[in-house]
Amino acid sequence: MATVHAGMSMSLDGFVADRHGGTARLSDPAASSGSEWMTDLIRETGAVVLGRRSFAMAEDPDWYAGNYEFQVPIFVVTHTPPAVLPAQNENLTFTFVTDGIASAVKQARAAAGDRAVKVIGASVVRQAVRARVADELHVLLAPVLLGAGLPLFGDPDLDGVALRRLGVREVGPITELRFTLLNPL
Repeated sequence: MATVHAGMSMSLDGFVADRHGGTARLSDPAASSGSEWMTDLIRETGAVVLGRRSFAMAEDPDWYAGNYEFQVPIFVVTHTPPAVLPAQNENLTFTFVTDGIASAVKQARAAAGDRAVKVIGASVVRQAVRARVADELHVLLAPVLLGAGLPLFGDPDLDGVALRRLGVREVGPITELRFTLLNPL
């Protein structure tokens, strides 16, 4: 059965976007593009769960088909599905899930088979951890301080979530931290 990995890039002071919503300072595409780390990540991913805001970061939703690094089924957690489905291909499909994170993760697990489900986006990462539907937490720490912005873990309902470190890996200037969630449902 697929394991669920929730996480994303974050500044050292805990923000996943700056005060203007920008994320450019949090990643180093040159360090990860074509790297062994990225190749492994793509190979291990069988499905992706995104929040609506993360999905909307692509100005043209048709861009995903053929361009997004994860050419796998994508499940978008939203209250309002788009009127027109974005372009899809034989590998990348879209399902807009309106009944919550647990349903999205369940559907993504079924689609992923033995490969991992990646949960990406601040809100859905928090929801997955809070609902205890994530098996692992993966945080990519960028060597930058943003001072303000969108926090990844600013949620009092996360109090009591216990983690055990699985590993630490350097990916160019980024440090990847991986944890197991010790108290899943």
